[in-house]
Amino acid sequence: MSTLMIQGTTSDAGKSTMVAGLCRILKQRGISVAPFKPQNMALNSAVTKDNGEIGRAQAFQALAAGIEPHTDMNPVLLKPNSDTGAQIIIQGHAIDSMTANDYHQYKKIARQAVLESYARIKKQYDVILVEGAGSPAEINLRENDIANMGFAEAVDCPVWIVADIDRGGVFAHLTGTLALLSESEQRRVSGFIINRFRGDFSLLKPGIDWLDDYSGKKTVGTIPYLHGLHLEAEDALSQKISKATDKSNSLKIIVPLLPHTSNHTDFDPLVLHPQINLQFVSHNEDIPAADLIILPGSKNVAFDLEWLKSQGWEAAIKKHLRYGGKVMGICGGFQMLGKKILDPLHIESAAKSNAGLGLLDFSTTLEDKKQLRNVSGSLLIGDVPVFGYEIHSGVSSGIALSKPAIQLDTTTDGAVSDDNQVMGTYLHGLFETDAACQAILDWAGLKNTAEIHYKDQREEHIDRLANAMEKHIDMDYLFKCLELPPLKNKVKNKVKNKVKTKA
Repeated sequence: MSTLMIQGTTSDAGKSTMVAGLCRILKQRGISVAPFKPQNMALNSAVTKDNGEIGRAQAFQALAAGIEPHTDMNPVLLKPNSDTGAQIIIQGHAIDSMTANDYHQYKKIARQAVLESYARIKKQYDVILVEGAGSPAEINLRENDIANMGFAEAVDCPVWIVADIDRGGVFAHLTGTLALLSESEQRRVSGFIINRFRGDFSLLKPGIDWLDDYSGKKTVGTIPYLHGLHLEAEDALSQKISKATDKSNSLKIIVPLLPHTSNHTDFDPLVLHPQINLQFVSHNEDIPAADLIILPGSKNVAFDLEWLKSQGWEAAIKKHLRYGGKVMGICGGFQMLGKKILDPLHIESAAKSNAGLGLLDFSTTLEDKKQLRNVSGSLLIGDVPVFGYEIHSGVSSGIALSKPAIQLDTTTDGAVSDDNQVMGTYLHGLFETDAACQAILDWAGLKNTAEIHYKDQREEHIDRLANAMEKHIDMDYLFKCLELPPLKNKVKNKVKNKVKTKA
């Protein structure tokens, strides 16, 4: 078993992407590989086969590696529920909510969970590809670090540092990060990756030569900017917003960008859909006309519901319905559609009761135990199969649930209004099922809905990433760092240009 850790000079430098691409490269060569992220802070999460919760990025990396996601792949997940606090999830299950200061003290205990999970993972796979968090140069977080160099030192693994040249200042980012590490940590860094490069490489090469000479490290690859590449995001939404371009003869969908929006990867299939014009509406932005309004998941439903009202969404939704528009809620967004959200244990709010939008006749009570499961069933509006996953603390009850949206194996889910204009569900990921996506878009008013085969597209994008990385990374050096047998020339180009993908 060998381990390589990918750290970054900043958040969103490309750590998640690099790990996913390397996982696919090694999988294509028949090497048993697994992703691992000691500590993740994200509101995008996934349900594993052992009914736990991990960061969505690690589930995506597991997909790239061709394996089932497991809670050991992300033993510590922090889900922010305020500016100063987060829900703490250890090995798949929520244990408490803590302030940043409280968690800083708790990290000594979390460290044990991290090392236990890593020990179990390394017994099962030939290679572990570890993703860091943020930057290793965050001086204020160095004590008891389990996310970056603290972990690398504990397990004695080499580190590659990735920087995003598209941000500018790439040489300052890399040399500055290296300078702020301790001597032992500096020795542990065995490579740099420059990500998202566009331009003439010959103009960049003198800078790379200087960087390698100045730092004593090796720039192992310069990855080009891959236009049109769509990968599931760990947490950031900015790239999705930029992709929500206007499309003629399309169905217009708007989604409020809640302060605590969770699992926005639900909308990835809609972003890629050629007949959908999807727009996220942020703070203090005008609420445009649309065919369908979707209220997304939320990590703090009470807070986000009050934000929604303060931004004028309640009146806008009622007007939208009067003109015949459709409204849909997913998970926390579904709870907002009801009459009340009760919080007797003060899980999310100081108030024991918060008034919902009242569009469906039901109420939700928040409980301390989460519902975590992968489910399958039938979407009743089109009588088509649907697959998804549930991550929620609320339990809903009321008359509206007697007309469900989905029939599961042993129970029902969600609700549809009597006038067929409002629908809600707890299921995340339902747009990933082509038939269910088509049925919902038909319900919303889109005719002759095209199939987009989202899962096939996702595979194509992963392969496109892997092929580009393999072309531009020193593969011999990668195998050397992983202590794998040297590459043979006839094998080196085994998968290059194997898959043709859309730009």
